[in-house]
Amino acid sequence: MQAEHPTKLLIVDDLPENLQALNAVIRGAGREIFQAGSGEEALALLLQHDFAMAFLDVQMPGMDGFELAELMRGTERTRQIPIVFVTAAGKELNYSFKGYEAGAVDVLYKPLDSRAVRSKVEVFVQLYEQREATRRQVQALELARQKQEATLAELNAAQTQLQRALSMRDEFMSMVSHEMRTPLNTLYLETQLRKMQLERGNMAAFGAEQLQRMVARDDRQIQSIIRLIDDMLDVSRIRSGKLSLRPGWVELSGLLRRVVHDLTPQANTAGCSISLDADTPVSGWWDEFRIEQIVVNLLTNALRYGAQQPVAVSLVVGQDAVRVEVRDHGPGIAPDQQQKIFEPYERGVGNEVPSGLGLGLYISRELAEVHEGTLTVASIPGEGAVFSLTLPRRDAPPA
Repeated sequence: MQAEHPTKLLIVDDLPENLQALNAVIRGAGREIFQAGSGEEALALLLQHDFAMAFLDVQMPGMDGFELAELMRGTERTRQIPIVFVTAAGKELNYSFKGYEAGAVDVLYKPLDSRAVRSKVEVFVQLYEQREATRRQVQALELARQKQEATLAELNAAQTQLQRALSMRDEFMSMVSHEMRTPLNTLYLETQLRKMQLERGNMAAFGAEQLQRMVARDDRQIQSIIRLIDDMLDVSRIRSGKLSLRPGWVELSGLLRRVVHDLTPQANTAGCSISLDADTPVSGWWDEFRIEQIVVNLLTNALRYGAQQPVAVSLVVGQDAVRVEVRDHGPGIAPDQQQKIFEPYERGVGNEVPSGLGLGLYISRELAEVHEGTLTVASIPGEGAVFSLTLPRRDAPPA
């Protein structure tokens, strides 16, 4: 047996000289001998250690060896310990029968035969050590099995993630193709129409008013393509840790008025209106372009999923922070979807408006967090949704 796992033997006798004598007989390399002068002291040791075998004196004051053996056999922890009774009484007292009845593996009469005792100890020690070695091997196998199961679970999870990533890649490419094709098709058709007018010599089709409408339509389609490209670039910057801010002194209520004014035509086209409650001027060190990008994303979503109901924008000014709220009156968002919508490529459903790439809310939350702010949503299905952008107020540029 290895030194770090010594085999423990227990001797119980009320006479110190008997303890010393038996100790001298059974000691050996790799063994640790514990001695007890009473049954009570032996029970305390049995609760603390695992013994390969126990030598119990039959005649002890108080709790005798048979009573101690009965207690040992009644406890799960000590039930399997081989017990050897040792007695100085004559064989005519028939302690052997009572000892075997108490669960002993042997009964030894004094004076002890040293060679016989050592031989018995050697047998039980080997059995115990073999049993312990087997138990440790089983534990090691079980640990290895658990590790294999954990590794297999990790591999399965990685495979699932890979499959999901591949599926998302294919879906993303399909979305990009669709979203890019829509404005490009419009530009292409406009170009073909103008080419046909030029070939026919119909210059009246290019009057000032008509030309102005053409330019406006072209601008909308080009801006759509630019937004798609910018979103994809922002995702790449976010994931590579290269998204940076250019903070400046920004007046937020004026920014909101400008954004609402710019998106009002889009709201009219969608059949709804935008109201603004931002009468309190408030300034801070923020990246104006990025804050505008967040607000535009929130308003665009509200117009897209607001079921043609009014959209309300409000500015709440606090001492340490400001909060921009964008409220719609659409169908709302289910509780299990309220965090999922901030993941990349997650898109809402529920109307006929094109859903985009599903990057707007993901980018917006990342931009809010880069500003050391937050972007959250509160929604009750059937009662619309409120997106809240909270930004810290600073009188000096952030570090």
